[in-house]
Amino acid sequence: MHAYKIAPWRVQRQWIGNVLLAVVALAMVATLYLDVTSQAAIAGREIQDLTASISASQQVSADLQTQLASLTSARVMEQRAHDLGFRPMENGEAEYLVVPGYSVLEPDILSSAPLLQLSALTIPPEYNESLLDWMDKKIVNSARGAQ
Repeated sequence: MHAYKIAPWRVQRQWIGNVLLAVVALAMVATLYLDVTSQAAIAGREIQDLTASISASQQVSADLQTQLASLTSARVMEQRAHDLGFRPMENGEAEYLVVPGYSVLEPDILSSAPLLQLSALTIPPEYNESLLDWMDKKIVNSARGAQ
């Protein structure tokens, strides 16, 4: 106490030091808050840019699909074939060629195959056992082993 009475500037220096420490701590918290906020804003802007890019790509894809559909429509294909010199086939113009030795393959009919039926006799007993039965066996076996 005697030292403080002789030099009151020491108490003032302590108060100034505490205030400066509080200001520095607040500045650090504010800096950290601004850093996190700016990173979140940058990430949000990147997401907006990517969403706009996806939307533009989807629109270009839809436009290309529309162009493809119009180019391959029946009316356009018929006009292109006519421009290339093709014409519709008349009755009697078709010629069929018989190939000796060619035989038509008959498809296999799956419904005539015998159906496999599983019964309780064909399933191994391990698969018929419940968890409680299995635990009961383990407990009984461990009790027998301990005796």
